[in-house]
Amino acid sequence: MDVEQTLPMMPGQRLARGVARALRALDFVTVEELVPVPGLRVDLMALGPKGEVWVIECKSGRADFRSDQKWQNYLEWCDRFFWAVDGQFPTQLLPEGTGLILADAYDAEIVRMGPEVPLAGARRRVVVQKFARQAALRLQGFRDPGVGAFTL
Repeated sequence: MDVEQTLPMMPGQRLARGVARALRALDFVTVEELVPVPGLRVDLMALGPKGEVWVIECKSGRADFRSDQKWQNYLEWCDRFFWAVDGQFPTQLLPEGTGLILADAYDAEIVRMGPEVPLAGARRRVVVQKFARQAALRLQGFRDPGVGAFTL
């Protein structure tokens, strides 16, 4: 058995799973821990049926939120930005003008839509290409776990 399969999920990973499930019901597909540019790693990026790009940052508690100094840099890589938190999170800490998703490991609900700021066409092309390549690489890794040794 693979070691990764036996490790318990971290709180943020549980939130990401619940959000991904809820977004799938809205016809969005997701990729976890996507790196749009070196130095930035979004918890969850979602691609909608009309090409919409959403970024969701999963925060497991006050300390996790307070330690996040990069979230504003994610705004230029999406059409909408959301925080995903559990029902115990003090949501008054979250900045105005951002989306809010309440989640657990099994489901989620969009409480507040993030404002829509459409990506420029050239940026959208880059983001969708990164999304597609990352999704394909992960699928290929499941199909052939040794393939990672052959990538640059």
